[in-house]
Amino acid sequence: MKKFVSIILALFCLAINTNYAQSKKALDQKAIKDMCGCYEVSFDFAETFNYSENPEYKPSKVKHSKGLEWAQLVVDENDKIVIQHLLVAGRGEKQFVIKHWRQDWLYENTEFYMFNTPNNWKYLKKPKDEVKGQWTQKVYQVDDSPRYEGSASWVHVDDKSYWECVTDAPLPRREYTKRGDYNVTKRGNRHEITDFGWIHDQDNDKIVRKNGKADFVLAKEKGLNTYKKVDDSKCQAAIDWWKENAEMWSLVRKSWDGLFAKNKDLQLKSKVEEKRLYQHLFDMETDASNKEIKKVIQSFVEK
Repeated sequence: MKKFVSIILALFCLAINTNYAQSKKALDQKAIKDMCGCYEVSFDFAETFNYSENPEYKPSKVKHSKGLEWAQLVVDENDKIVIQHLLVAGRGEKQFVIKHWRQDWLYENTEFYMFNTPNNWKYLKKPKDEVKGQWTQKVYQVDDSPRYEGSASWVHVDDKSYWECVTDAPLPRREYTKRGDYNVTKRGNRHEITDFGWIHDQDNDKIVRKNGKADFVLAKEKGLNTYKKVDDSKCQAAIDWWKENAEMWSLVRKSWDGLFAKNKDLQLKSKVEEKRLYQHLFDMETDASNKEIKKVIQSFVEK
């Protein structure tokens, strides 16, 4: 009798845990997809502390900028959600669209490409128990090459839904075009869903990384990207653009997926024929073939 009761209790607990995991996952999925839509975005960054030994060190200037951004749901599966961001620039008839970053969310993902130094990513496979219940956010550049990624659990408590992770990343464009005194950004990322949209809160370290030496934190930075939701009609230009260009960029993602599936460290070239990868891809026609796209991307991969 005791054995029978123990079995019943075990099955009951298993059912409760399974139901909880399923309801928790549904909340996670909703939070991720709540980042889709049309947003007025403010980008704010300020360097807070520096630890340079150079008395002539100059911190980055405080940066404030704004933009209109469409976050397009591309893939909506049980264990994978893909969101493509598109910037809408200009006004009225002079509006134009710029392909921006992309974020993929994978449930209990075990395979990673971790940023190491400029144009270099290390392949890493984690054990399943280390990522149980977690979502990996994989962030990609405008040309769909890797940028940074990390795994953590979504938290839903006190009417808040947020996800936090610390991971290494390349320098943002606002920095690498002006700074050459550090080569890695250790990003402290927090994505939080709000009643007005969502925020991307950042606490970043500017790191000097050299082979055979310990990382040196040159400075710290605070960042806050605020996404305020507006009517989708404001982003109609981006919605139309994606309809015309979605097929081509699906082929670009497919080519990259083929490279990632090799599960090897990745080293990319900065330029080929004096042009960056995004310039090659942006210059392509929307009906470019899979063969053409694959050839261009492959040309940037170091043997």
